[in-house]
Amino acid sequence: MRALIAVLATLLVLLIVTAGIGVWTVQRSFPTTSGTLTVPGLTQPVAVARDSAGIPQITADNAHDLFYAQGFVHSQDRFWEMDFRRHVTSGRLSEMFGASQIGTDSFIRTLGWRTIAEAEVAMLDPETLGYYQAYADGVNAYLGSRSGADLSLEYAVLGLQNSEYQPERWTPADSVAWLKAMAWDLRSNLEDEIDRALLAAALPPADVALLHPGYPFASHPTIVGGAVAPAAAPASVDVAPLPAEASDAAEAPDAAAAPDASAALAQPDALASLAALKENLAALPELLGPAGNEIGSNSWVASGALTASGAPLLANDPHLGAVMPSVWYQMGLRCSEISDACPFDVAGYSFSGLPGIIIGHNDTIAWGLTNLGPDVADLFLERVGPDGYELDGAVQPLTVHTETIKVAGGEPVKLEIRSTARGPLVSDITPQFTSIAEDYPGASRQPAGEYALSLQWTALVPGQTPSAVFAINKARNWDEFRAGARLFEVPSQNLLYADVTGNIGYQAPGRIPIRSAGDGTLPLPGWTSANGWVGEIPFEQLPSVYNPPSGLIVTANNSAVGPDFPQMITQDWDLGYRAQQIDGRLAAEIAAGTKFTPSSMAAIQADNFNANAAALAPVLAALPLRPEAAEAQRLLANWDYSDDADSAASAYFNMIWRQLLAAMFHDKLPEGTWPAGGDRWFGVVGGLLEQPDSPWWTNERLGISGRDAMLTYAAEEAWAEGVEELGNDPRKWEWGDLHTLTLTNASFGESGIAAIEWLFNRGPFPVAGGSSVVNAVGWDATTGYTVDWVPSMRMVVSLADFDDSSWVNLTGASGHAFNPHYDDQAPLWQKHKTRPWAFTPDAVRDSTHDVLQLEPAR
Repeated sequence: MRALIAVLATLLVLLIVTAGIGVWTVQRSFPTTSGTLTVPGLTQPVAVARDSAGIPQITADNAHDLFYAQGFVHSQDRFWEMDFRRHVTSGRLSEMFGASQIGTDSFIRTLGWRTIAEAEVAMLDPETLGYYQAYADGVNAYLGSRSGADLSLEYAVLGLQNSEYQPERWTPADSVAWLKAMAWDLRSNLEDEIDRALLAAALPPADVALLHPGYPFASHPTIVGGAVAPAAAPASVDVAPLPAEASDAAEAPDAAAAPDASAALAQPDALASLAALKENLAALPELLGPAGNEIGSNSWVASGALTASGAPLLANDPHLGAVMPSVWYQMGLRCSEISDACPFDVAGYSFSGLPGIIIGHNDTIAWGLTNLGPDVADLFLERVGPDGYELDGAVQPLTVHTETIKVAGGEPVKLEIRSTARGPLVSDITPQFTSIAEDYPGASRQPAGEYALSLQWTALVPGQTPSAVFAINKARNWDEFRAGARLFEVPSQNLLYADVTGNIGYQAPGRIPIRSAGDGTLPLPGWTSANGWVGEIPFEQLPSVYNPPSGLIVTANNSAVGPDFPQMITQDWDLGYRAQQIDGRLAAEIAAGTKFTPSSMAAIQADNFNANAAALAPVLAALPLRPEAAEAQRLLANWDYSDDADSAASAYFNMIWRQLLAAMFHDKLPEGTWPAGGDRWFGVVGGLLEQPDSPWWTNERLGISGRDAMLTYAAEEAWAEGVEELGNDPRKWEWGDLHTLTLTNASFGESGIAAIEWLFNRGPFPVAGGSSVVNAVGWDATTGYTVDWVPSMRMVVSLADFDDSSWVNLTGASGHAFNPHYDDQAPLWQKHKTRPWAFTPDAVRDSTHDVLQLEPAR
């Protein structure tokens, strides 16, 4: 967002220093949290009790008032965040911030998130639509009482550039569209697909495979051991209908005979086009965090046979972007009397802007989420012309429509969006993609003409996910939970389950395509139905397990199934280093006869063991380094391989790791494919350790040949870096001095203007952890050691006594800068501490700090 607010710097400084304006403007948006407010639209009084962290527990007499109050309370604390998000998801950022956001808006409009959301709202049953409308009415009641800087400080800042802006009324589609952003950021391997295409142009297939290693089934665990349903060929299963172009795929030519796009994608201009797409994807607002496989999470559940209480324990910590405020909003939603008409008694983590609870527990069951990571998005190279696009020798009409992007301070922009039956032509978004047309025919002996890239993605077909939240919130048992999971179509998640009667379970839901050709790892030609999707894996055949004999289920984005599973879910699983460590920690406690407690589960969430260091550090410790570097080398000899914030050895090792990745790969790979670190590169370098003479250990420019020479170079360069950054005494180095977290406001936090960033960002905080570590405080080796994604929250739920559960958020309940609850949980999160999680009415009453009574207008 740097360009869009650069012009505000001088004006903002004037705002801050003008007598009396600064403090008044900052505090005027703080919400009323005690006393009584009369609001139109309620039917009965509603109580909003907040604890000392400002976390609300809402109690209402009916479901309408419950979700109405949730919308009102979300708006009290987070309306700017909600407003900003809905402008992202509808492709309308330019209306707020001007011409700098036209590119982002064009991409979102091309994908059609808002259109799909509106279609999903139209599909809702009356009861569920009523929940969304009640929520919207609560938001609008709050908007009716405040405006401008009374809503949030950000509006005061925005008003200096765009004084005409006024928030619109909230609608159910504004809520549902957020699920599209969630699906986009958890879309799995689209970046890997582009990466393979870029690498394939520069390297032989064996090297591309080496740089994208498969899941290590022999050494790392799967969630479900092997197939969970009888093997079935794709042609024999019941499949959901797809666009007409794939309807007769059973008669399509054999996949082996289908043409591929490799010749086209190998051309310089086409490569530039794919690289441009990758940059465009990275430039989109990261509402949840960096996309692709690095978006992960940990979750595990232990049965009562393994716990001190005799009832299950469930732990969850989703890994998302380090945004300010946190993407999560903690709260409780309780009907004063549970009935069929008002069945909710639920608490946990919500998304501001969306009714219901996404992760948490009700009075009977608990659940957690991690990203399943299926391959649900494919790129296709299309032949297009003035009359349409080619499919099996015939011309099919393109769907074409025009949208108008309103631009603050500028003229409206017309955007033409073209789509095949598979999906939108994403190559229309940027001029670089037109170069495909120039190079493809001659390179591939295909007909001359225009070529474009289309995107097929499960989230671009309206579905039932907006109903899933409520179905899960009110589920009372495993069968009802699975019925809710069946509706959770996009994004596909690992759903973990436990209940008060002692059952535990796991269900993978979602719309996962079955392909007639290919495995989703490379773009394919779209002009033949030999390539394409022919259906979806039926829900009954998706991975699931209930009360396994081990009494444990661990999900950490590792492979859900074994290699014999009959359907292809993805080729790009997280490689399972976190899952292996969690499994090992749990197994060690069981072997020692230790029963799990909430505190012992929380301790595993703080595990900093670095499996990459365990493989590399012993080799590094034995190298003959020059004497000055050997001082740092000695740190590795007795290290426990833990990325603790105060660890000198961790600081040195991670500097070696970054130097090593650069020296091994930057000269050999296209810049857009350089290694960021993490599980994939743990696997690549770990596999090469046993091949000391591999050419990957050679860098001719640096005069390096062989594994030990390469490792020596990296170790000595890291020593020099450490001296420059941390001082001459390596014993005083600390990983946290390099590895810092800045909580960054999603809209104004990256302006490059110190005054603005001071207002809305917090940090930097020195932190432990690392990429593909259980405490997944991840960093990108191509840019430095600063944190990019984090455990966005941590929770442990006790099914023996819900009041014995614990939780913590990354930041705090409030979205208002300088509110006491803007970042009050961040120090707890940083130190791996949690807060007690009051749930029962007595516990909520005891923990209450403020009570706001919402009264209906009479």
